[in-house]
Amino acid sequence: MTATVCLKATRSFLNPLPFSRSLSHPKHHHFLSFPKTRISSFATVTMSSSSVVEHIVLFKVKDNADPSKVNAWVKGLNGLSSLDLTLHLTAGPLLRTRSSPFAFTHLLHSRYKTKDDLAAYTVHPGHISVVKDLGLPICDDIMAVDWVADGLTGPVALSPGSAIRVTVLKLKEELGEAAKGEVLEVIKGIKGKLGLGEAGQISVGENFSPGRARGYSIASVAVFKGVSEMEEVEEVEKDKVREYLDSVIVLDYVVPSLQVSEDP
Repeated sequence: MTATVCLKATRSFLNPLPFSRSLSHPKHHHFLSFPKTRISSFATVTMSSSSVVEHIVLFKVKDNADPSKVNAWVKGLNGLSSLDLTLHLTAGPLLRTRSSPFAFTHLLHSRYKTKDDLAAYTVHPGHISVVKDLGLPICDDIMAVDWVADGLTGPVALSPGSAIRVTVLKLKEELGEAAKGEVLEVIKGIKGKLGLGEAGQISVGENFSPGRARGYSIASVAVFKGVSEMEEVEEVEKDKVREYLDSVIVLDYVVPSLQVSEDP
């Protein structure tokens, strides 16, 4: 019976299924050792009107979680940046929740060349180990969205200190594809209004992994050079599409400095 419950718990993180709070902790498995956390070779590569697959995961860490275990989990997530599948990966605590019906505490943002690379990352033993051994025991809520960002320019990997604003939109159920397309076009057109400049990016798309998205169907990431630049920008009013929106999540996050750890 315990094994069955543990299997369900693991699948809720790894597969597009709703996450449940009433899960038993999985049996301990050996945590895979990672090589030194490295800066991806893609870090200096810039995209020129190319497409990348964006992956955003939002976590709610338990209120009574041991801080040392939370730190070990965050370190394990960031260690996944050493996988060749990832173009960019960062994870850590949120800087600020600007709007959300959920009490998320942490964020993971990663990028991939293709949907197949994202799928391979999801089932990679290193990823599974971090999720099962370090994530499940301390997290009681999770949400994820994935989209293809077309025409993205600038660096694939974001520099430490970069600030990002994640926006996730849930549209009213009765809306058709035309309204969804209008929302996407409005979000894509806000880069100039945000004042991102040459150092910034705006990535937006339609979520293609609905299983863990709770009905949220459009997501975007606005990238700023740093926190001060992000703080100078007010949230862009989406008056043109506000009538289409059922719920909005807006979160701020700062890419942490890379911490290189020695191999055991």
